[in-house]
Amino acid sequence: MADEKKEPWLNFLALTTVILAVCATLATFKGGGYSTRSVMSQAMASNQWAFFQAKSTKSNLYEISREQLELQAEGASGERAEALRRKAADWARKVATYDQEKAAIQAEAKRLENVKEEAQKHSAAFGIAVIFLQIAILLSSIAALLKQKQVWWLGLVVGAAGILYFVNGFLLFL
Repeated sequence: MADEKKEPWLNFLALTTVILAVCATLATFKGGGYSTRSVMSQAMASNQWAFFQAKSTKSNLYEISREQLELQAEGASGERAEALRRKAADWARKVATYDQEKAAIQAEAKRLENVKEEAQKHSAAFGIAVIFLQIAILLSSIAALLKQKQVWWLGLVVGAAGILYFVNGFLLFL
């Protein structure tokens, strides 16, 4: 059996395939991390919106009670009317406090929703990168098996698109 002469481009094919595989692995890892961040941020935002709703319900109950106390104070006289007005004023302060708390909770919920949306953008870019990189690896493998340089070139073009999306996963320029 005579030793077949190895074509020099096959060394470059092997090297580029390794580079593509490393990028695909990193894109999968980063995409998964951003996906997890997206899910966690959505869960935390949902918790904040539930907290906001609870504060809204309590605020509404105090507001209704305050209005009832004010109506009762109109029909009362003397010390009883004054006591009802003081209690209504206390409850008005509680409503104001709840409104301030709701504003802070709402701001945090919106911030978490923005984190989720940003993480989804990164995750999507990494997901697209993985698709292109896997196709490029497949084409490189076929090129090596068939010793077809044109298939390797096609794999390099697809791999370049994958690397472009991989970099986009970090920078979001597309």
